[in-house]
Amino acid sequence: MSQIDVFVVGLDEANMRTLNDVPDAVQYHFHGLLSIEEVQHGEIPIADLIRKAEKALDDFDGEIGAIVGYWDFPVSTLVPILCKRYGLPSADLEAIVKCEHKYWSRLEQEKVIEEHPRFGIVDLENPRVPAGMNYPMWLKPVKSFSSELAFKVKDDADFEYATREMAEGIDRIGKPFEYIMEQIDLPPEIAEVGGAACLAEEAMSGQQAASEGYVYDGEVVVYGVLDSLNYPGTSSFLRHQYPSQLPTPMVRRIREISEKVVKQLGMNNCTFSIEFFCKPDSGEIGLLEVNPRHSQSHAELFEFVDGVPNHYCMLSVGRGQDPNLPHRKGPYELAAKWYHRRFGDALVTRLPTEEEIEALRDEIPGLHIDLQANEGERLSSLPGQDSYSYELAHIYLGADDEKELEQKYDRVIERLRFEFADEEEEKRPAVE
Repeated sequence: MSQIDVFVVGLDEANMRTLNDVPDAVQYHFHGLLSIEEVQHGEIPIADLIRKAEKALDDFDGEIGAIVGYWDFPVSTLVPILCKRYGLPSADLEAIVKCEHKYWSRLEQEKVIEEHPRFGIVDLENPRVPAGMNYPMWLKPVKSFSSELAFKVKDDADFEYATREMAEGIDRIGKPFEYIMEQIDLPPEIAEVGGAACLAEEAMSGQQAASEGYVYDGEVVVYGVLDSLNYPGTSSFLRHQYPSQLPTPMVRRIREISEKVVKQLGMNNCTFSIEFFCKPDSGEIGLLEVNPRHSQSHAELFEFVDGVPNHYCMLSVGRGQDPNLPHRKGPYELAAKWYHRRFGDALVTRLPTEEEIEALRDEIPGLHIDLQANEGERLSSLPGQDSYSYELAHIYLGADDEKELEQKYDRVIERLRFEFADEEEEKRPAVE
């Protein structure tokens, strides 16, 4: 079997584990293309990153089998740029930017669905609530990643604080994103807004869920629907779990809405994930956002339940092949990614040791732990955190039902020993 050289933008150790679990992984040779620090931390010199990636690919003495990536911006836009230059399958850059630009994405969504909130642009130089919109609402950059600079505002005081904070920090992602926007022909209404602007959306509520899928040769395939559960009283994720436990008709509608929106956005030869709010009692569904990338954080969940990490879809589409992902071939009925958080800043003085984590894995089947905090650093210095909580660890678990899943998690948390100094009091923001 000949070797296939695959370049992964922002390859990291945690995902190397699941990449090596895909079917026929022995045929792949994975090469890191740009470090995780370059594409996720600090300032983003987008033009320099493109030149550095192109040089590495030009210097490679072999055939490039695929270029893939599973991180948000700038990786999501670097992949189509590089694939186009080297003649590899990928979505068009314009389709990716339509998804990434939250305002443009909303304009496209409202052409084909009604399941979205009221929205509008806020001028950060003269901030006012958009006409016809009511509190509570979310203010967020038209381009960001994770929950960075996303604020839930319930009154004018919150609005004033959020717009002030956003004006100070929006250029870190916004300016590099504008460089990408310059590479395509923009509609006048998007060119006028730019990539460093603030979007207001009326707050949605309900059970959060997400669809995952891919587009191969023009055909949209939704291969899974997951639930996202929050810490009580907050908008911070507690866990993602697969498969969704929502009623079957609601899951069916999520799939149908996903297919409509993906087709409208013009996506092809790529993977995607779409986030929703759902109210099972009333049947109401609201689309939160479209992510035009592979959702790497769920790889273990699909491996636990379906027998194959969803990285398989990313790799197959990246090579120009139909993934045809297996279904329910894994060892567990249900799986979850848990976010172990602290709701207050602190200096980290101790992390669980490798020996302690290995002992837990021996005791609890179906467990992976990825530490997110760093010893000797303040939690507030961690990149990509939301406005009020800090991730200590990601905990992946498989089980046969929700009760067992929760029991396993409780056992893990009891044994994971973190220590802190200079601790702020933990305080979880109220969510209506």
